[in-house]
Amino acid sequence: MSSIAVPTRNRRATVSSKIDKGFFDFSSPFPRIASPVEKYFLGRVFVNTQQLFAKRIGGATFGTSSEIYKFEKIKRAKAEAIMKRSNMELLDFGVGEPDQMAPAPIRETLKKAVDDPVNRGYADNGIREFKVAATEYMSKFFGVTNLDPDTEINHSIGSKTALAMLPLCFINPGDVTLTTTPSYPVMATHTAYLNGEVVRIPLLKKNGFYPDLDTISRKVAKRTKLFYVNYPNNPTGAAPSEELFDKLIEFADRNNILIVQDAAYATLVYGRPPLSILSRPGGKEMSIELHSMSKSYNMTGWRLGFVAGSQRVIQAYAEVKDNIDSGQFKAIQIAACAGIADKKLSENIRDHYKNRLVKLVLALRKLGFDAEMPGGTFYLYVEAPKGAGSVPFVNAEEASQYLIKEHLISTVPWDDAGAFLRFSATFESKDDSDDNRIIRELTRRLETAELRWK
Repeated sequence: MSSIAVPTRNRRATVSSKIDKGFFDFSSPFPRIASPVEKYFLGRVFVNTQQLFAKRIGGATFGTSSEIYKFEKIKRAKAEAIMKRSNMELLDFGVGEPDQMAPAPIRETLKKAVDDPVNRGYADNGIREFKVAATEYMSKFFGVTNLDPDTEINHSIGSKTALAMLPLCFINPGDVTLTTTPSYPVMATHTAYLNGEVVRIPLLKKNGFYPDLDTISRKVAKRTKLFYVNYPNNPTGAAPSEELFDKLIEFADRNNILIVQDAAYATLVYGRPPLSILSRPGGKEMSIELHSMSKSYNMTGWRLGFVAGSQRVIQAYAEVKDNIDSGQFKAIQIAACAGIADKKLSENIRDHYKNRLVKLVLALRKLGFDAEMPGGTFYLYVEAPKGAGSVPFVNAEEASQYLIKEHLISTVPWDDAGAFLRFSATFESKDDSDDNRIIRELTRRLETAELRWK
């Protein structure tokens, strides 16, 4: 009896005359008739998915690059260092998310809300309770009292998704998105996906890590629709000033641009009150502000935030959002209502990072780093050393890799606008006493590294 050749990627399978007549699977003692679909697929070659990938993610070359990106390099270096020095503790100052749990009132409210059958369904564009709580938060923390919870607030499944959606609301092929750099790349990435153009504005130390608006050409400004900024800023730690926001609003008004202010760290500010761009004259008309529960309330994994701005901009966001997701679980929104406007909860979290940052600044300054207390966030952004002993560093990435592999100290390098290392105050520890132990160990190891800045 004829055999059936197995289909392969490189050649078509052959079928016997008996298969053509309708017989199928002769390995069975009870031959059956092949269905029309089975007969169609016998002998065919499967789809070449590599030719189907969109150009926006690389097209036919997607997944074939051998390039290793920054955070993957850090991950691999940490694994290698731990394997070589298994008896040595990794001091991880690279983690960019809170080290503590969400406040107890929020967690307790979630436990109850999960069991309420009212919360089982779709949230769509959000529950009104959370929108009202968000307006209360904006009023208490920032003095913004003119937001309508029904038309000028909408929730997001974290700020990341909101940043991905906003280009869909505004960017056509050839339109420009301005973005500060270094920065969170999501909105720039999605602008490029839509065949928009991304123009990067460097955040330089000499400018206090604020964008120099005078460097933006009139030609570029006239093609720009969105201007992404993030204050308090990751990674530089710069906090916003009224003057900065006023200049951005004036620039946006003059050029008909929407400012997208990513306020993920809005309540984590030191030595000054929190500031919202919406509190400034013209702020609501010329900007949309994104707030997040992730950093301010230790809720990174909960994925909840909100956007605030003028009615028509929020309407556009809601229109796109309604066609992408079905809203965050209602129980999570209800839980957030229990804490979002509680200044004491937020201040306790802020003080946790402030205490650590003060200790880190003192330790790093003694070791030669030009470390200063940041205006906000939980990061220290310091100039990277040029070498360690006789070992030179070409850039911050080389410095970071050296510290991981030779001293098991993990930081995040930034070479976008100068060479800098970011130390995060979110390192894991047992308590305040253990904080001190970890920073003492950091100091001891760096003392032996013989770091130099020339």
